[in-house]
Amino acid sequence: MSEDTRSTGDSAGDVAARVVTSAAQDIGSFIKSQREAAEVSLRQLSQLAGVSNPYLSQIERGLRKPSAEVLGQIAKGLRMSSEVLLVRAGLLEQRVGGPVRDALLADTDLTERQKQVLLEIYESFRRENAPRTESQPEETGEST
Repeated sequence: MSEDTRSTGDSAGDVAARVVTSAAQDIGSFIKSQREAAEVSLRQLSQLAGVSNPYLSQIERGLRKPSAEVLGQIAKGLRMSSEVLLVRAGLLEQRVGGPVRDALLADTDLTERQKQVLLEIYESFRRENAPRTESQPEETGEST
């Protein structure tokens, strides 16, 4: 790399490095906030997830970007959907449903089966309402 390229600081490699660092910090701080909300210590989560304590600490501080497999283990340790962590880490695209879907998936009081049932119901309501919204953009004026 030449001096000119380094002085601008905007090479493709620099931009990619900043994106990866930002994503690692984002997922790390999210994992830490979820762990604290669940009132689980770093040591406890490392045991539950089967991840070393130092490695988990590095993830939370944004020094390491975990693989999808490690995110799945952490999600299991936190009793949350791995999809939430994968989306947050940028390893999976967020599906339609936005914040409602995310809230359901992040709820630690629900089992995975309960989450799936609620999501299926939610998605069925969205599908049911979608054609009505598209085919009748204006009110018809009919009374019920």
